Amino acid sequence: MKKFTLPLLFVALLLLLSGRNEREFTIFMIGDSTMANKKLDGGNPERGWGFVLPGFFSEEVVIENHAQNGRSTKSFIDEGRWETVRNRIKKGDYVFIQFGHNDEKSDEKRHTDPGSTFDDNLRKFVNETREKGGIPVLFNSIVRRNFVDGILTDTHGEYREAPRRVAQEMGVPFIDMNALTHEWVASLGDEKSRCYFMWVEPGQLACCPEGKKDDTHLNIQGAKAVAAIAVRELANAVPALKPYMRHYDIVVAQDGSGDVFTIQEAIALVPDYSKGRETRILIRKGTYHEKLIVAPSKQYVSLIGQEGVIVTGNDYAQKKNALGEPMGTSGSATCYIYGDDFYAENITFANTAGAVGQAVAALIDSDRAIFYRCTFRGFQDTLYPYGKDRDIRQYYKECHIEGTVDFIFGWATAYFDDCTIHSIGKGYIAAPATRQGTPYGFVFNHCKLTAGEGVEKVYLGRPWREYGSAVYINCEMASHIHPDGWRVWHNKNDLDTPFMGEYGSTGAGAKGQRAKWAKIITDPQKYTAAQVLTGSDKWDAEAVAEQKREK
Repeated sequence: MKKFTLPLLFVALLLLLSGRNEREFTIFMIGDSTMANKKLDGGNPERGWGFVLPGFFSEEVVIENHAQNGRSTKSFIDEGRWETVRNRIKKGDYVFIQFGHNDEKSDEKRHTDPGSTFDDNLRKFVNETREKGGIPVLFNSIVRRNFVDGILTDTHGEYREAPRRVAQEMGVPFIDMNALTHEWVASLGDEKSRCYFMWVEPGQLACCPEGKKDDTHLNIQGAKAVAAIAVRELANAVPALKPYMRHYDIVVAQDGSGDVFTIQEAIALVPDYSKGRETRILIRKGTYHEKLIVAPSKQYVSLIGQEGVIVTGNDYAQKKNALGEPMGTSGSATCYIYGDDFYAENITFANTAGAVGQAVAALIDSDRAIFYRCTFRGFQDTLYPYGKDRDIRQYYKECHIEGTVDFIFGWATAYFDDCTIHSIGKGYIAAPATRQGTPYGFVFNHCKLTAGEGVEKVYLGRPWREYGSAVYINCEMASHIHPDGWRVWHNKNDLDTPFMGEYGSTGAGAKGQRAKWAKIITDPQKYTAAQVLTGSDKWDAEAVAEQKREK
């Protein structure tokens, strides 16, 4: 049988890769400055709509923006830019084509004629895209903000019609961006529409100290509005793209492709006390060195991270604050979340201070908070489900939490479902401080308890306060778990009030005589997510989490 193992694994790998390729494709964008990425020097707010387009699609879609300032169809071809794109196109990829602004120019290096050379170049893009198995989509130019006696007046003439004509002739999807943006700008009017274009007052920005009045190019707000228009129309013209489209209210991106550069800036834009209206924030890939605070007034915030998003800091309890005093445990956190009905997905919250005592990655004082596939990294006191002053509930689904001593601690009711609890040194996993009368503390359901190489003598937990409660239901425990399972806090003799126990534990760490005062759980149905988290408001954490993931 052994001789079949390697071939079977190879076949399985091929199937996995082939499935991945079916789900992933690239959108190549070719065009001029109204579509292009921009330099950010001097606080430059100019953006092409293609620059911000990644915030409208899932990560399964790769967007390569090859649009360039000042290019026409002719110069894009003559400079070899089209050849670069053409060589990269693979079967199933898309090419978004939008030219016109510079084909209108009179200089011979850029000028083309509609009905002749302009059309021929568009046909070239379409034909060569199809030869590579790609899917071309034609766009005409966005409107120029040209108001005459209060009326928005066209400047593109026949250059608007050539892409439509070629699209009809060749059976190519066509998006009439000129008509769509004309309608949008006209509805805003002369004065209000300036807010979406590169109109800058003198002395405001280093990139244009003398100010600017540019009626062709978009700012961040304008680029996002135009991209939204394009995506809305693409959903109808190219329905195969619709499953990959996403809606976010705010996009955070360090490369300038979002609304803001930092997560805290995004939080500042969230309406205060929004009364149930969710604010969805996409965080594009990157490491964000921030002391992040989601205030109590910022409710129904959803942070969706792309792969590789890390929010990190290195504060610790004994580190001096601005007043020269120790920060303390609570003051050391990288992230503070107070607003209720918070949701986070695919984000790493980290504290990299290391072995310097208490150093919190995330302090969570939010009721009905959900974390899906998030990671919490730290050393001592990593994750702090707070809840000291009120009853709050939190749901952690498929998360990874790691640390050494008391690395999950606090007063809240917190449910850990299918999570990995990873010890990177000896110590205690849970240190609950459950208040008297609160029915549940920390519940670990179907979790995996793992450890770094050589790590041993790890306890399931110890009660931080006299009514501390932590239970493990059907968890898999590696050999690093101490046979005693539980420890008391320093010099604590009263063992009647804490509630520490387990049910259905498996693995090498499940063996041994547990501490005599630990509870023996006989009814695991008391510890389902619905039972633990429902509360008087009948919160269905699992249903809410599923609904969030489906968006």
